[in-house]
Amino acid sequence: MQWDHEIVIVGGGMVGAALAARLGQAGMSVGLVERASAPTPPSGDYDLRISSLNARSLAFVKASGAVLPGERCCPFRHIDVSNLDGSGHSLFSAHDSGMNDFGIFIENRALQYALWQRLEHLPSVTCYTQCAPVSTLAASTHRLLELDNGKTLSARLMVAADGARSTLRELAGISTSSYDYHQRAMIINVETELPQQDVSWQYFTPTGPLAMLPLPGHRASLVWYDSDEATKAREQLSNDALQHAIETTFPKRLGKLTRVVARASFPIKRQHAKRYIGKRLALIGDAAHVVHPLAGQGLNIGLHDADTLAELIIKGRDPGDHISLHRFECQRRLANQAMIAATDSFHHLFTGAKPLRQLGDLSLHLAERVPFAKRMMMQQANGLNPFKIG
Repeated sequence: MQWDHEIVIVGGGMVGAALAARLGQAGMSVGLVERASAPTPPSGDYDLRISSLNARSLAFVKASGAVLPGERCCPFRHIDVSNLDGSGHSLFSAHDSGMNDFGIFIENRALQYALWQRLEHLPSVTCYTQCAPVSTLAASTHRLLELDNGKTLSARLMVAADGARSTLRELAGISTSSYDYHQRAMIINVETELPQQDVSWQYFTPTGPLAMLPLPGHRASLVWYDSDEATKAREQLSNDALQHAIETTFPKRLGKLTRVVARASFPIKRQHAKRYIGKRLALIGDAAHVVHPLAGQGLNIGLHDADTLAELIIKGRDPGDHISLHRFECQRRLANQAMIAATDSFHHLFTGAKPLRQLGDLSLHLAERVPFAKRMMMQQANGLNPFKIG
């Protein structure tokens, strides 16, 4: 039987586009279905949606042949974690963990555009834009996908990479579990008097963390976690009033701000698919899991999903083979559940009752005083094997 493609990926965001590029680089026939139009090049002020790419994620993106725009990337070599009164503190250094740096911060739109630029030069990849799935049907050797433009695609494997509200996941009848943290994160892009930083820091408070993600030049992305009510009230402030609130609440190390560029907020929720696979189907990225963003690992674990799936597909004979899909689910569910547990623990330790916060402070003290444990933690967070020698 002839299929339209070996693999069809639904969702052309960062994770879906990265998987398409990696498989296309390997010469596989890929169809990429995206509800929106092809992304446009980033320009002007930096976008509010910023992500970190750790070592494994960067290696996966580079293996696809995509070229990231260096002028819109900011490498970081240190991660500083503490509570606001200084009673708990730990500094993680890339050098101490055997790495040159921990990774980069990059705008989501810059990464997505770079990946789509790569797709344009891969003849085995076909992009279907401005269309979305309306139905799907699995057979023993392939799966069919009907689109809202009247087209039907067939492939030996369908991949859902279409986000937390995945249409393909719902059409396949895969349910999710969810948890509401009753918290909201306010993202604020600012310009600072201080020059470009190579450290990302996070201060824990009883109402949620305050974080700084460095951007190129005199810029930074701030993340202010708080209750729904407090965050929504803060959203009503003028830029001048918000700047004053930041300078009086955030640690002094932030320095003086010269401008509030943009702001937005979103609720903090967790979501996990009951299963990652179906007949000739795999879920990756936010379609499979949404974790608390305080550790900045959401995109990374999505790219690790794509990396694992790509490796199994490239090495195998049949991309939709149940044995390969089962291996994918076993590997990724275990790793992702560990990340969910870790981010949940951080949230409850540092925003819970006082005894829990004291335990959180103690954990930072212990991490600071056990170098081997710090090295293992950071290599694991970077998607590397902490037990590998050499």
